[in-house]
Amino acid sequence: MKLLVLNWQDLSNPQSGGAEVHLHEIFGRLAARGHRVSLLASGYPGAAARETVDGMDVHRVGGRHSYTLAARPYYLRHLAREQWDVVVEDLNKVPLYTPLWVRRPLVLLVHHLFGATAFREASAPFAAATWLMERPIPRVYRGVPVQAVSESTADDLASRGLDREGMRIIHNGVEVRFFAPDPAVPRTPHPTFLYVGRLKRYKRIEHAIHAVARLPAVRLVIAGRGDDEPRLRAEAERLGVTERVEFAGFVTEERKRELLRSCWANVFPSPKEGWGIANMEAAACGTPSVASDSPGLRESVIHEQTGLLHPHGDISALTSALARLATNPPEVARLGAGALAFSQNFTWDRAADLTESHLADVAGPTAGG
Repeated sequence: MKLLVLNWQDLSNPQSGGAEVHLHEIFGRLAARGHRVSLLASGYPGAAARETVDGMDVHRVGGRHSYTLAARPYYLRHLAREQWDVVVEDLNKVPLYTPLWVRRPLVLLVHHLFGATAFREASAPFAAATWLMERPIPRVYRGVPVQAVSESTADDLASRGLDREGMRIIHNGVEVRFFAPDPAVPRTPHPTFLYVGRLKRYKRIEHAIHAVARLPAVRLVIAGRGDDEPRLRAEAERLGVTERVEFAGFVTEERKRELLRSCWANVFPSPKEGWGIANMEAAACGTPSVASDSPGLRESVIHEQTGLLHPHGDISALTSALARLATNPPEVARLGAGALAFSQNFTWDRAADLTESHLADVAGPTAGG
């Protein structure tokens, strides 16, 4: 098949996150299988306007805040005449409204929509703009095949008016050959918990800092970068826990794996996610997760089997969950074993297989090989 994917960012972008990991894991595999994959994404300082990444022909246009305006004219000038078997809008942050200007077949791939959570991340004007831009989605994308990464996302889309029966649910995967337990890497001697991911306000990482502040013998490692770091550092200082909260910054995949193997649990206090890739990477390393009982996260963590869920925003409940694990290594081992077994059901190869099948169904019998 000849595929065009439109996504706000690609994996090389310094602001990339889970959506970009998903894009490259899935469509990089499809490119390796012989499909012709092109990607239209935003540019960033120092980025080439065009290059090949993971077998994909990457076009970059506009920047972080201008991509939504630049994508359509670039497509019409340079890509519209190509005979694409399927065009995929990988909806990330705000919709591009591709049904209004892209020739079908078209697929909408959705991780999660912000809804009211936008007001927890951005200023009121930007949050209101995001909320308003999501409002026309049911009308604009009516009749477009939808791929969602979780049941939670599909339910959210259906609640907004899209046809639930026509959606294909394809969960994110994890690279189980890389993220795996290593008996040579033991748990840290003292209870240490880990947050790994982007440092964004809406993810509510400060809830984990507050919980650790109530548990004197516990440490927290925060691995990742993002514009919420100054506020999080200030909160740790205000609570007097700077010696027990480590900001590790950007970490390599190898260092992330080491942290996931050695921590007592991964912590994910976000109010809403598409799925929660970090939870599955932790699980594949034999490490449980403590997460908000939130859309998406409640599917990547099975309460009392692969980790512990708590009501989002309930810091006392989060504190109790961390305390339970910090005082009970056998419980960490039990939940970690359950997490490892659970993770083996979700591989990127499986997700790529299902995506390939879905796109082939949409493309129809006349699609190229």
